[in-house]
This record gives sequence, structure tokens and C-alpha cells, in this order.
Amino acid sequence: MKLGDGVEQAIHSVLLLCGLSPTGLLSAAAIADFHGVSTSYLLKHLQPLAAAGILQSVPGPKGGYRLGRAPDDISLLDIVLAVEGPEPAFRCAEIRQRGPAPLEARFFKTPCAINVAMLKAEQAYRAELAKVSVADLLNGIDPETGEAIATRTCAFFKDHERNRHKE
Repeated sequence: MKLGDGVEQAIHSVLLLCGLSPTGLLSAAAIADFHGVSTSYLLKHLQPLAAAGILQSVPGPKGGYRLGRAPDDISLLDIVLAVEGPEPAFRCAEIRQRGPAPLEARFFKTPCAINVAMLKAEQAYRAELAKVSVADLLNGIDPETGEAIATRTCAFFKDHERNRHKE
């Protein structure tokens, strides 16, 4: 299975926003700049994250994005479903019923064994993603890497974080 680049960008964007002050915001352009990605492409993923309540979008020239929920309350599955949609990766098109000499309809009353296996794998994949929260990812960083990330993000936030003192 291949997930789009937007999933990686979305997860990293959510992790970045975890470091903001409680009233802080980052513009989509700043988030894109931090990750070295296209702002217009990133926006296509930030918007569904906001629609799902994972992020909060504050409109206006001084607006931006911040977390919409606590890191403990955001799973990797939440992010993947917001970006990729809820449909399973495999969608059976029942091609076994096509061709020059298809079997009679009575042979297709039970689900296709391929579809059953693929959906079972999808359920396992989703269950694993649901077990991992954004907080788990943050807590799983080794101290040396965590320090390097903190240094980088603190310097970036100093120049790019927008504070909202009145809600």
C-alpha cells in the first residue's frame, strides 16, 4: 500500500504545531517553509485536518493553524483518515464476474476471498495506527534528536509564531 506524500506532510505538520505556545499560530506558508514543501500542496492537507478537528484554523491575515486537540487525543489513524479519506485502500470491483464466460450469479453470494483478506489486513493496519498517538511519537524521540529538533523549532517559532492573546 502506498500513502500519498500528504500523509507524511500532515503528520510532520501536526508534530510541529505541538510545540506552539497555547495561543500561538503558524501560517500555512510558515509550516510549508519549515518542511521545505509547497504551500499550495500542504494546504490541501491542512484543510481536511482542520475539518476533522485535528487542527484549528484561524482565518485572517494574522491567522494560521494550531492543534485542535491535545496530542494524546490525535492518533496516526485520525491523521491518515483526514488526509486520505475513510475508504479502504483496496476496493473490490468484482472482476470475477466479468469476462467472456462469467460464472452464474449464485457463485458470487459470498464475498470474494481476496476482498475478505484485503479488508482483514486493512483492519489490522488501521488498528495499529489507532494505537499510536501524536504524544507517543513526541515521547519516542531519543534525547539527542529531541534536543536538535527543539533547537531548530525554537529558532523557527521565534521568527514565525503568531500569538493570539484575545480569542
